[in-house]
Amino acid sequence: MSLFVEDDPWIFIIMTVIIGGGAAYLSGRALASKWRPWAMAAFYMIPLGLALRFFHYALFNGNLLSLHYFITDTLVLVAATSLGYRLTRVGQMVNQYPWLYERSSPFGWRSKIAP
Repeated sequence: MSLFVEDDPWIFIIMTVIIGGGAAYLSGRALASKWRPWAMAAFYMIPLGLALRFFHYALFNGNLLSLHYFITDTLVLVAATSLGYRLTRVGQMVNQYPWLYERSSPFGWRSKIAP
């Protein structure tokens, strides 16, 4: 477990997964709703990862300058923002273009017109 977590796994779950992941999920939804590209959503997770690393340092005496834990935190944030982005984008495509697309899964859509 020390591969992902510095000291306490609960700190990682609460700070990184729940709080940081929630903010990342909402960021992904917001960027998708404005029709921004996915790369922008992933890029915005870098400053959020830096802020999250600072909160680990300031609140729980974590390692501020650890590249390993910064990458781990940022990958969790990118996964959460990707989830929010994709779910929102699927909803947009299906709702705005109902004559063209139908939902094929929670993460995808397909054309209603036969190829």
